[in-house]
Amino acid sequence: MVMGITICFMMFIKLVTAVAETPTTLNKTCVGDISVLLQFDVYQESCPVAEPIILSWVQSAISEEPRMAASLLRLHFHDCFGCDASVLLDDTDNFVGEKTAPPNLNSLRGFEVIDAIKSDLESVCPQTVSCADILAIVARDSVLLSGGPGWEVQTGRRDSLTASKAAATNSLPAPNSSVATLVANFQNVGLTQNDMVALSGAHTIGKARCSTFSSRFLSPGSSGGPDVNMDFVQSLQQLCSGTSDSTTTVAHLDLVTPATFDNQYYVNLVSGEGLLPSDQVLVDQDDSTREIVESYAEDPLLFFEDFKNSMIKMGALGPLTGDSGEIRMNCRAVN
Repeated sequence: MVMGITICFMMFIKLVTAVAETPTTLNKTCVGDISVLLQFDVYQESCPVAEPIILSWVQSAISEEPRMAASLLRLHFHDCFGCDASVLLDDTDNFVGEKTAPPNLNSLRGFEVIDAIKSDLESVCPQTVSCADILAIVARDSVLLSGGPGWEVQTGRRDSLTASKAAATNSLPAPNSSVATLVANFQNVGLTQNDMVALSGAHTIGKARCSTFSSRFLSPGSSGGPDVNMDFVQSLQQLCSGTSDSTTTVAHLDLVTPATFDNQYYVNLVSGEGLLPSDQVLVDQDDSTREIVESYAEDPLLFFEDFKNSMIKMGALGPLTGDSGEIRMNCRAVN
């Protein structure tokens, strides 16, 4: 969200299935004239217990509330495109943070889990593990613990010194976005249409408020598809009509396997059962995105592979590295 003035990327996409013995270069990020590296195993010597501690807290949080897996994954999504932990900063007298931006207000959750992880890490490795890296690792662990793929997380990000409500508002796609808008949002930061469809698969877990998908039953044909699954639309209308507060009533993004990270999301889209309008348009509005959706619905391993690749790419969008930013002691406030 808080982006560098000049940012370029040289992507060296390299999937690994085991921990490398030495730090492995994944992405080279150019910020002005300073060339810095994101690597694997940044904390192998400085804080070897970092990832086990993070995993333990994520396991505990998901065990208490399975929905927390989606919430923690979403924190990383909303922190990127920028991946600098700016989304975690509370408002101060000097700036308004990102938590009250429309895409985040009454929506993002799980901050207390990040607080607990950071507190634990500070007790054993003071001012070593960045909040931005915590978010990236937590996202991976949440997917893995929900039945999805695992991948090695690139680390070396530093934390921002400020936040931008305007940037958060403008960079995150709205739940009523068209395919053209979604593609443009992702391409603006260097992600492809395929990345966009693969990353949308994160909606295979979690919940959404009635206010985010009300157009699915108020304007059933608005997604542009020739056929509307009226049984599904009516079930949404029945759920949301039973309450006067559309900001509190929620529905599962995937009604079939709501707590399992799998390819059921794409199967649902093909059947006309995408909850968010911005999900269903992937099938209804564009033949090329529909083809990708259908390929993932048919082949879960292809989805997992592409999702891993796209998460690695997204996690490298404009990180602060080198001498930029800082390592926060409290993820909610600058030092």
